[in-house]
Amino acid sequence: MLTDLLIVAISFTVLVWSADRFIDGAAAIARSFGMSPLLIGMTIVSVGTSAPEILVSLMSALAGAGSLAVGNALGSNIANIGLVLGITLLISPIVVGRTTAFSDLPLLLATIVLCAGLLHDGVLSALDATLLLCGLILFLLRMARHGQRPDQSDQPPEIPKISTRKATILFTVGLLLLVGSSRALVFGAVNIATAFGVSELIIGLTIVAVGTSLPELAASLISALKGHADIAIGAVVGSNMFNLLVVLALPGLFTDLTLATDDIRRDLGAVFITTATLAAFTWIGWNKVTEVSRLGRVLGAIFLSSYVLYYVILFFDTTKV
Repeated sequence: MLTDLLIVAISFTVLVWSADRFIDGAAAIARSFGMSPLLIGMTIVSVGTSAPEILVSLMSALAGAGSLAVGNALGSNIANIGLVLGITLLISPIVVGRTTAFSDLPLLLATIVLCAGLLHDGVLSALDATLLLCGLILFLLRMARHGQRPDQSDQPPEIPKISTRKATILFTVGLLLLVGSSRALVFGAVNIATAFGVSELIIGLTIVAVGTSLPELAASLISALKGHADIAIGAVVGSNMFNLLVVLALPGLFTDLTLATDDIRRDLGAVFITTATLAAFTWIGWNKVTEVSRLGRVLGAIFLSSYVLYYVILFFDTTKV
């Protein structure tokens, strides 16, 4: 057991570190090919922040632990809003632009409803996975189009100025370490689940979900402390979309995965409620003059409280006879 805990701890550390290297390398390579910083931020950086979840999902599917991947996808979405946005908002208010408010958030809510419809029978099939991946293609096309015609509130990310050779090395090393650490993480997490007698889904919803959300948490906190908390909302919404359209879909491509319908209702319900709360506060606070919505500490406290409440419910659900 101690060995498995050590494997998980080391894997998380390497996973977070390698994700940063992977993103920096990919972004620098894309810039060398002439992509605009904003477009890089909306595509490569957004995908890169979900790299830990995607790799863990893939390794889980290959290891026959698909439920771990599903728990990771849903748990990461809950953590991204409840934990990441909650803490960020307590540090600094966030300004939400028109595209996030009236395009990305409605699309994210629609995607959650789609997932609920596909999983209502308790089975994640190859057809379900294919439909989700088709949704990913449409989402990427929308992001690319928006990158060509951005909003005034859009802020391009800071892209490191490094040579193409160094960028290629960072990209390659980051990718290799991402694969290796995610595989080790799945191995340790499955062993821990077996030892404690809990399901892979619960391990995915808790330990793995929080661990793979660390890149978003770190990036959001640093942005907030530097006075650029606005970046957090785009990162979280984009990451949550990728979690549902990629991370959740991957296990279904390998085999039909049977899931407990009560668990799906609980976890997807939590994802929907937290996302709907974010959307509601954004729309209610919309300022027609400045064309932005300002989210503050009250919402941050609500998110953190709801995150703790979710874990209390999860605890009682897993301990009831």
